[in-house]
Amino acid sequence: MKVGDIIGAIEAFAPLGIQEHWDNSGLVIGSPEDEVHGVLVGFDCTPELIDEAAACGADLVVTHHPLIFRGLKRINREDPVGQAVIKAVQAGIAVYAAHTTADKVLAGVSGAMARRLGLQDIRILAPEADGVGLGAVGDLPEPLSADEAVRRVKACFGLRCIRTSKPVSCPVSRIAMCGGSGADLIDAARAAGAQLYLSGDISYHRFFTPEGFMVADIGHFEGEVEIVSILFSLLRKNFPTFAVRISARLAESNPVHCL
Repeated sequence: MKVGDIIGAIEAFAPLGIQEHWDNSGLVIGSPEDEVHGVLVGFDCTPELIDEAAACGADLVVTHHPLIFRGLKRINREDPVGQAVIKAVQAGIAVYAAHTTADKVLAGVSGAMARRLGLQDIRILAPEADGVGLGAVGDLPEPLSADEAVRRVKACFGLRCIRTSKPVSCPVSRIAMCGGSGADLIDAARAAGAQLYLSGDISYHRFFTPEGFMVADIGHFEGEVEIVSILFSLLRKNFPTFAVRISARLAESNPVHCL
């Protein structure tokens, strides 16, 4: 098996050409011609994930977030990114990221959020050409009060706490969402008729919302982490006899702690 074979299966699901212009999805370290004997799927490509790959014999790491994002001016062990790069190169481990490519297909990040909530008539929130785009929006089977909707979100995403704007007084029947940092789609959520919008990394001023609309920050990791299971299932389906693993440290890999 070659790295290119694994990449082909991933990009049939989330084509590299649809990534955002600022993104760095794709093969970050290695060559499509490299031989691969095992794959480890994780969320962020940390030094610990590379160590885990080396320990379990995986010579390809597939993550959601790219290891190299905005470019590197120096590579050293004092920086976590530099340390991961050094470890991967020394161990001969290739690194691939499906970032906004997996964000922009409905079977990916935001669609998974909507399905987890049990929404109906799920569609892309900010559609582009060829049926792709960021975010998702869908309808609840039955309207809920704001408190009931927040409780449902907390239960579905396993949240201990959640930051929201002022709760709406009207029923919540439509929910929009975008995994990761999705504050830029707040206006799209309102235009789609949603009463509640879910995302992560929402800044203070975006919590000032008009009557009948509220936002909820569920966390960056919490909104996106299901993509790891999706990528794992995709690879297991395409390569049923091949060694594909999910990181054993996934549950503890969120860098944000709620104390």
